[in-house]
Amino acid sequence: MRVGENMQPFTEKVITIIKQIPPGKVMTYGQIASLAGSPRGARQVVRILHSMSGKFKLPWHRVINSKGEIGLKDEEAAYTQKALLLQEGVETSIDGQVLLARYQFKPTEMIGR
Repeated sequence: MRVGENMQPFTEKVITIIKQIPPGKVMTYGQIASLAGSPRGARQVVRILHSMSGKFKLPWHRVINSKGEIGLKDEEAAYTQKALLLQEGVETSIDGQVLLARYQFKPTEMIGR
């Protein structure tokens, strides 16, 4: 399945934005939702990541919650996300906190539009 094939415009934008997060940077669910045109759509971004990360080879590990935390409840998945971020040079605290001021990707243009 290609991006855009039989999918909602918001979903297509979210996938496009996530694919553009560079290694060593993170974005929040809410930040992605806003860029995709739905400032209150953070939960939809979570759903899209959950259901489409594998299919579209999304760098899911580069997406965190608005507090700068790894928001995964599953310990193994949270450990994996933390390890993947560390491989890219993103440091986290023991509890999975990312320093947004240092690692947050802030695109200069509205990507995905």
